[in-house]
Amino acid sequence: MKVCFPTETLQGLDSRVYGHFGSAPGFVIVDTGKMSVEEINNNDLHHAHGMCQPLKALGGFKVDAVVVAGIGMGALMKLQAQGIKVYRGAEGTVQQNIDLIQDGKLPQFLEENTCAGHSGGRCAH
Repeated sequence: MKVCFPTETLQGLDSRVYGHFGSAPGFVIVDTGKMSVEEINNNDLHHAHGMCQPLKALGGFKVDAVVVAGIGMGALMKLQAQGIKVYRGAEGTVQQNIDLIQDGKLPQFLEENTCAGHSGGRCAH
């Protein structure tokens, strides 16, 4: 399974999971079968609030799942429409979250957990 992690810095499995999908500077993609790592920059970093294009952000990379602390409703729906599972990540590194997802300990994101902005909005993190 290829799992994508939005990160602030690109440091492989030691990268810390970022708080929001759309505003993450980069992504670490881990193939859990091979334990191989790819790192890419966010190709949609400077979008207007609420206008995240997650597939553009991933620059054509195909993934099976995304693990993130926060995500907007639009991005969540766009990923799910492509058959990509979205999990609520824990604070910590990519490796720590890989361990949690492999142990079945990360919940999938629900619509009520999405971010609706930060001025009185409801964020899951």
